[in-house]
Formats: sequence, C-alpha cells, structure tokens
Amino acid sequence: MILDYEILKLIWWALVGILLIGFAITDGMDMGVGTLLPFLGRTDGERRVIINAVAPHWDGNQVWLITAGGAIFAAWPAVYAASFSGFYLAMLLVLIALFFRPVGFDYRSKLTDKSWRTAWDWGLFAGGFIPALIFGVAFGNLIQGVPFHLDEFLRPHFDAQFLWALIILLNPFALLAGLISVAMLATHGGIWLQLRTERTIAERSKPVVKYLAIFTSVAFALAGIWVAFGIEGYRVVSMPPIDALPNPLGKEVVRETGALLAIYANYPVAILAPLLGLAMPLVAWYLSENDSPGWGFVMSGLGLAGIISTAGLSMFPFIMPSSSDPNSSLIVWDATSSHLTLTVMFWAVVVFLPIVLAYTVWAYWRMWRRMSVADIEARAHEVY
Repeated sequence: MILDYEILKLIWWALVGILLIGFAITDGMDMGVGTLLPFLGRTDGERRVIINAVAPHWDGNQVWLITAGGAIFAAWPAVYAASFSGFYLAMLLVLIALFFRPVGFDYRSKLTDKSWRTAWDWGLFAGGFIPALIFGVAFGNLIQGVPFHLDEFLRPHFDAQFLWALIILLNPFALLAGLISVAMLATHGGIWLQLRTERTIAERSKPVVKYLAIFTSVAFALAGIWVAFGIEGYRVVSMPPIDALPNPLGKEVVRETGALLAIYANYPVAILAPLLGLAMPLVAWYLSENDSPGWGFVMSGLGLAGIISTAGLSMFPFIMPSSSDPNSSLIVWDATSSHLTLTVMFWAVVVFLPIVLAYTVWAYWRMWRRMSVADIEARAHEVY
C-alpha cells in the first residue's frame, strides 16, 4: 500500500516527534541521573549505586538519539543540512560531553584513587547536564527562528560563523528553554533513582524532585507567557501545492505576533500538550513525595511529552524557521525527502519499531532490581 505524499509528510513529522519524546524519556532519564550524581551521592559507594541504577540500559537508551538523528537525515535532509551547519559548535559540545559517559562508566571504578573517581563523577555530570542544556537551547532558538538563508541551489548560509554562531544561540529565551530541559530531565532522573535505589538515596531524591518539578512547571509557564507576548511567530502566506515536488523557496512567509498560538485556536485539542507540560511535573512530585515513584515516573514522562509536543505543535508546520529570510524557512511540506523514501522508511518503522519496543521492555524487566551499597560492596568487581 502506498500512502498519500501529504499524509506521509504528516506521519513523519509525528514520528520524529515520537522519537524525540522517546529519547527524552529514556536517555533523558540517564542524563538526569548524571546531572544529580555529584549532589545525591555523598560517599563513593552511594555514587556507585547511582551509576549502576542506569548502568544496564544507558547505552541502549542513547540509541534513541542516534535513531532520531538518522530519521531527520532521511526524512528531512534539508533540515539536517541546515541545522548541523548552523549548530555545528553546539553539536560538537554535545558530542564531546557524551564522550564522558561511556568512558566514565567503564573507567571510573578501575582505580581506587579518590581524585580519579571524583573527576569522572564530574565528567558524568557534564555528560548529562551539557547535552540537556544544549538541546533545550536549540529548541528555544528554533521557536524564535534561526538566522540563515538558502541560495538558489538550496544551500544554507548562516549570518554568523564559528564561535559567534554559538554565542548568538545563547539568548535569554533560549537559555530559559535550556534550563527547562535540564530541570525536567533531572526531575525524571530523580524519580528513577527512587525506583531503583535503596532507601537513603531514594529519600534524598525527594526534595530534589520537589524543587526541580516546581521549577519546571513555573519556568514552562513563564516561557508560554513569553511566547504569547514577546516572540513573533511565522505564518505561510502562499506556497505551491502540497503534493508538488518540495521547493523551500517556493513559498511566502511572514512574521506575525501570535502565530505561535494559532494552532490552539484552530485545533483546541492541542491545548492538552501544554496542560500536560504544566501539570504533570507537579503530579509527579506529589506521587514521589507519597512513595509512588512508579506512577510518578509515568507522570514525569507525560510531562516531558507535553513540553516537547507543545514546542512542535506551536511551530507547526515550521521545522526550522529563518529569522533573517522567512521565505527560506523549512516546513513540513517542503523540507522532506521523496515520496518513495518516506514510504520505504514508513514500512521499515512499521516492521521494526514493535520489535525494538518489545526488546526494550524485556530488557528492563529482566534487569529490574533495586541497587544498594551492600550490593555494590558484594559485587565490587562486577559492576561499574
């Protein structure tokens, strides 16, 4: 069966969003745990407990990021080219920070020297905090628009180069988005530690989850007010037929106050996304405080989904708007691959995604257990 080209473009917009949400829920949990590691672990044994709470799954969880990157490359090649050009230094910082994770996990406990282990603890912190911050900053910039334009050969050109291209990304709204990203993932990681660690660390996680969850909801509300009254969105005025060959320069785009809120007026059901983003972190905190971290983790995941979905829905149909030349903006309808490419990829997802999800559930079920300092001491040479 060959699906309509327009429908496939919408499906792949949704699938990329699902991959990003899956990455936030799974690998974001690991990043959150890494961010909290130096603060919740007061002894070497406790820090090893925290590390081993994510040890069985962190590398598998990171595959969600690789898959999301691959999906963007295959489904939206123009977005991949433009984003990796403009965000090159930011992406490089993410990559360098992520290097600390496999090396830190494997080598931290090889030596008993305190300075060695402390250094790797902060390396694992960097591997969680820096990517979480930069991913949020990237979303904050996408919402505002990125300063680039396309030439007649559809090659992206950015208004700033190298170091300045990174500095201009660190604007106030983007930094707020980065802090929301860090807080929501650290909240998620804190609840995971309640699920997977012995009582001391689990109890120590509760006040951390409380303050981070409150900050997430308040900062998300502030970002919403900022979007409503302080940031111009983008609107497509005219464009070629949706089923025509993609041509990013074939449309006319204008900047308009309130454009980022248009979808909630046109499709009121979309308001569920920001409501989840506002409410679920607080519900997760309530459940965490009342010793229901399992349901708290589920609610935290729904909060992550709500916050990420809010960004995607508010921008729709824009994927990467251009602040310097709005007509060069990349949108769902004109930044995609061919009909055949999207069709082949779609059926590959239909076949393989259930297998991946089934294996992931099985792996978590088989390796489920609470970690304690006593476990670490008994298996000191078998665990991280």
